[in-house]
Amino acid sequence: MCGIAGLIHRDGAADIGGEMTAMLRSLAHRGPDSTGFALYGGPVGSTLVMRLKLAEQEEARRSFDLRRRLPERKATVDQRIAELGGKVLSAEAVTEYAYRYTLSFDGDRRRFADYLEDVEGVEILSLGTALELIKDLGVATEVAEQYHLGGFRGTHAIGHTRMATESDVDIRSAHPYWAYPFADISVVHNGQLTNYWKGRRALEHKGHRFVSNCDSELIAVYLADKMSDGMPLEDAMRQSVSELDGVFTYLVATADSLGMAKDTMAAKPMVLYESEKFIALASEEVAIRSIFPYEIPTSDPYEDEVRVWRN
Repeated sequence: MCGIAGLIHRDGAADIGGEMTAMLRSLAHRGPDSTGFALYGGPVGSTLVMRLKLAEQEEARRSFDLRRRLPERKATVDQRIAELGGKVLSAEAVTEYAYRYTLSFDGDRRRFADYLEDVEGVEILSLGTALELIKDLGVATEVAEQYHLGGFRGTHAIGHTRMATESDVDIRSAHPYWAYPFADISVVHNGQLTNYWKGRRALEHKGHRFVSNCDSELIAVYLADKMSDGMPLEDAMRQSVSELDGVFTYLVATADSLGMAKDTMAAKPMVLYESEKFIALASEEVAIRSIFPYEIPTSDPYEDEVRVWRN
């Protein structure tokens, strides 16, 4: 089932943390297992922002021995950043197993991510100049409070509420997905891809890697691969509609854009509100209404429809 939502402010930064929390809270009935946010705070020079976890939530909570090893894992991550020539500007412990780093690093981002994730239990959720990806078990209010997302200012965001159907209930299987190791590309998806393994194998043969067995991750890597070859986001999305099989509606975000695509059958719902300064999309209209105190017009995108908005 699952619920997806997206928003973009075209006239400057706003409280996207609070707005996306309200939208996802309204969609909690579509997926209570986990909630995820991809928030875009705007690039600050060449500084990288990295969100990572040292363990799964349930492992950290039930294992005293693992909790004792978490500081050691954190120290190893810091050491490896230094070995690669990076400089840690700040490292904030958001939870006992989740960290937010700001970094100075101008080397090979793939090598950087691979070397850090070689540490047992470490998974980089996002690495870029604008994107901050936060996801964990629980409904939107719980995750937003745990990660202090109220008041997070930025220009755009996408989010997801998940009902686990084909993979585990854990952070690794939660959405959104960052297109590893490309900066600032994330995806949320409602539906099912029937040619997931074929598409995944083709991208793995090109040297791409996947961190999960979730079909939604394929969309993120597929789009990032096309864009890395010089294809504009909208063209890559249009090509995805013809090359990805199944029933799906997805949202994609980059450092400066928000996009939406529906498959040829348009079986998965999407509601759109659009004005000159603000765009909001969600699986159900109630999510859009949650952030507007007044009456607004909404519409339903058509089959095969692809839209991109830039801030």
